Amino acid sequence: MATYEKAETPPVPPPAAKQQKSGTYRETIIETLIRFCGFSAIIIITLIFVFLAREGAPTFFEVPLSNLLSKRWYPIEEMYGLLPLVVGSLLVTIGAVVIAVPLGLTTAVYLGEFAPAWQRELLKPLIEVLAGIPSIVLGFLGWVALAPLVQNLGAPSGLTAFTGAIILAYMSLPTIISITEDALYAVPKEYRDGALAIGATKWQTIWRVVLPAARSGIVIAIMLGIGRAIGETMAVMLVTGNAANIPELGISAFFQPVRTMTATIAAEMGEVAQGSTHYHTLFGIGILLFLLTFLINSLAARFVGSSQPRRGAQL
Repeated sequence: MATYEKAETPPVPPPAAKQQKSGTYRETIIETLIRFCGFSAIIIITLIFVFLAREGAPTFFEVPLSNLLSKRWYPIEEMYGLLPLVVGSLLVTIGAVVIAVPLGLTTAVYLGEFAPAWQRELLKPLIEVLAGIPSIVLGFLGWVALAPLVQNLGAPSGLTAFTGAIILAYMSLPTIISITEDALYAVPKEYRDGALAIGATKWQTIWRVVLPAARSGIVIAIMLGIGRAIGETMAVMLVTGNAANIPELGISAFFQPVRTMTATIAAEMGEVAQGSTHYHTLFGIGILLFLLTFLINSLAARFVGSSQPRRGAQL
């Protein structure tokens, strides 16, 4: 009698509704995680500001406004003039921006538009590695090698705002170059082809089409570079001289010792009694730095929003 083997039943695929429900669950989990991360960043920033406000707000009640706006910082004699610290931070930051922005933009344009592929693959990682050098190492190099060169140029001391500006410009360059080069890379190739097709030269295409199209990314790169410069501490402590005075107006101001707000906090926070006026004033400087950084970022966002990349440009 013939025997028949039982045929195996092929697996039944899950219904489409079940697959759709599983995909909905995954999307919900991912959206929840993204929302949690976004709110976490906002909460952390808010807590930082609340902490600064709690510790620094007493400054504006204990110290008269005329004292805070004076030109002398000497806490031993209860003189808490913030103007020398603000001027020192602005001098070093402006000097770093003047040096780093043109050099960073031209380097990014070269890497993104002119350099061959092998050269770009070699230089891009090297530039990004520069961002990992500790600031204390750069400050020590500036103190040992750069400060004597500045003094040989005729400055009374090598520890000046100009020395700090050079070090901070070097520290800001990797950020500016990398983000700007990525912004240029994101510009569609059709923009370049269209400009070249109507007779524009390579440089006209870059200047009139590519750079305006990448404007938002370039502005973000510059703002991040400024943020890196204005928030740096250890390097400027070593190379700016830490003199809390207002330099004379003019180009000579960059060749005089200054003290920044960040260097003041780092140098004096460990020497003050908790709860003292000096202690609260240092946190007040932190509030001023926080607000200054927030103002810079707000101006950058407003600039990016009000100047959208042009879809077409006159050549």
